[in-house]
Amino acid sequence: MPEKPKAEKYLEKIRNIGIAAHIDAGKTTTTERILFYTGKIHRMGEVDEGSATMDWMEQEKERGITITAAATTVYWSRGAEEPYRINIVDTPGHVDFTIEVERSLKVLDGAIVVFCGVGGVEPQSETVWHQADKYQVPRLAFVNKLDRVGSDFFRAVRMMEEKFLQKPVPIQIPLGSEDDFRGIIDLIEEKGYIWIDETLGVEFRPVPIPEELKTLANEYREKLIEAAADFDEELLNKYLTGDIILAEDIRRGLRKGTLAMKLVPVLCGSALKNKGIQKLLDAVIDYLPAPTEVRPAIGFHPKNKSEEKRYADPKGPFSALIFKIANDPHRGLLSYIRVYSGKIRQGDTVLVVPLMEKVRIQKLLLLHANRKEEIELLSAGEIGAVTGLKEVKTGYTLSSITNPIAFEPMEFPEPVVYIAVEPKTKADESKFFQSLDILAIEDPTFKIKIDPETNQTIISGMGELHLDILIDRLKREFGIPCRVGKPQVSYRETITNEAVAEGRFIRQTGGKGHFAIVTLKLQPIAKGVEVYNEIDEGVIPKEFIPAIQQGIEENINAGVLAGYPIINIRVHILNGEFHEVDSSEMDFRIAASIAFRDAFIKAEPTLMEPIMDLEVVTPEEYLGAVIADINARRGKVLRLETVKGHRIIYGQVPLAMTFGYATALRSLTQGRASSSLQFSHYEKLPEEEKVKIFPSLPTF
Repeated sequence: MPEKPKAEKYLEKIRNIGIAAHIDAGKTTTTERILFYTGKIHRMGEVDEGSATMDWMEQEKERGITITAAATTVYWSRGAEEPYRINIVDTPGHVDFTIEVERSLKVLDGAIVVFCGVGGVEPQSETVWHQADKYQVPRLAFVNKLDRVGSDFFRAVRMMEEKFLQKPVPIQIPLGSEDDFRGIIDLIEEKGYIWIDETLGVEFRPVPIPEELKTLANEYREKLIEAAADFDEELLNKYLTGDIILAEDIRRGLRKGTLAMKLVPVLCGSALKNKGIQKLLDAVIDYLPAPTEVRPAIGFHPKNKSEEKRYADPKGPFSALIFKIANDPHRGLLSYIRVYSGKIRQGDTVLVVPLMEKVRIQKLLLLHANRKEEIELLSAGEIGAVTGLKEVKTGYTLSSITNPIAFEPMEFPEPVVYIAVEPKTKADESKFFQSLDILAIEDPTFKIKIDPETNQTIISGMGELHLDILIDRLKREFGIPCRVGKPQVSYRETITNEAVAEGRFIRQTGGKGHFAIVTLKLQPIAKGVEVYNEIDEGVIPKEFIPAIQQGIEENINAGVLAGYPIINIRVHILNGEFHEVDSSEMDFRIAASIAFRDAFIKAEPTLMEPIMDLEVVTPEEYLGAVIADINARRGKVLRLETVKGHRIIYGQVPLAMTFGYATALRSLTQGRASSSLQFSHYEKLPEEEKVKIFPSLPTF
């Protein structure tokens, strides 16, 4: 096992962080303020005006939402110390673009999760949190919008305690609330800070803690010290013996707990009102890890499959992960990379895994939203982009030729909505398919297929908005206006019983014939797709086994009932027979397909529909109408909460009944309610709905 290298000084001064949140929690506004206070931009853009720097796409400016993850680099220092380099990825909040968050978190060392002071922990912020857990990313929580009516910092903290594994530890509490929100009380330094509006929050001054908040501040400081002391022996001894506890003692313990994924420092502010951002930047430096403080990147040798580790060492063998691909109208496809070890220069030749092809690096770029700066070198711990890589996909590895490594590929969720689409003119057809291919390379959750019966082009994605944006991009970026069908639900097929069937493909044609017999058993399972080969060795030649598996896979992908993918199934390959002369791989593929289809029909198949988690925030007077509408959509209300004159409805609704829901809700509540939808799970489609939607399907 390679020795962990001594950290180079510059690596200790790097932070690779993502900013993530539920939609409308103020994440892009927070990023915009960070850019302003670090001197990256000289005028603050606003999401509502369509002038936010990181929301550079036309669709982002018009809709006021983030669609694609944008990267930038800023520098921050306190006083005379050498500045820290902070590489930031601003990610989307809308659930349809959750893959942008997923692939960003995979390559980042830390994260700021922004919570709305009114909504607290909302569905997409929960998803983001669990994605960060999956990739073991330490994080800070920033409770934003504390100037808003109905905001409640302490409720947001309580929600974090209830929903998350890590302990949220406030290191600040608000000074004032709602219209009177003026600043923060720093529990570590035991002083308040008030931001000066006339300077756009550039200047802020320390103030004594107000008398009426001293008891509350002392209570939360005590809790903070207790939490930090669990991770630092020196602090614990001082706490137990009553010695003077210094600010650096608390920060040291808090940092250890944060890096151990046990604690999450919680900060507060109002990005829109320019309060709290500089202290958030200080916390990034104090509590989030440098590339040298995260566990090494683990992969495997592409040939012998042995485990390989890569430490953040610029002197080590080069390795990097492609975490995003974007089309640039001037430079072609850009591959966004995180360099884990070694260095890469323009003109270097590297290995692309799993293609196992050698490619020459044309240009290296540093990114700032949609602006790019050419550079000579990217080193361990850095994030940038490479031009000129062809045939690569998100999740591919770039590595040294002499010391190859393959990092774990990324998993992407299956699309749940599809529509038929075609170019308005026949002349655009070739360009139409080329453009779709580019969009599919950029976005692994976007799929294209040709319907074999109708010859229509079917595109599928994560939701209505996702497909709407992609069609808009076809028109604007690629100049191809399209005709579009109605959104359709991507159902799934499954079985409810166990069944066994034999597939026989035997043909005699005068010359060499066809002979293959395959026996399969299908079983329903709770989740996933599993295939087990249980044929005794020697019963059939082992080269026919992959053909049997291919025949099974083709049916699982295309379905038996209505052509939808099959889920929640286990397939056992039980037996087979072959002929020494007449049998071929194709024969076994066909026999496996016959066996699978026969067993599937015997196993009482059914259709599954996607169910969405729904959250609605509505004024009290519209509660009855909103609930009645949810019930009319075959939905169910799971629980209700009251927050300062508003009701929060948590429920579940079939995806098929959610098309156009945002418009209907606005109409029901005179535009005063808001909602969010997020995929939850698949559930059996009720028989009466199945008959309505698929009248020609057999009933089992």
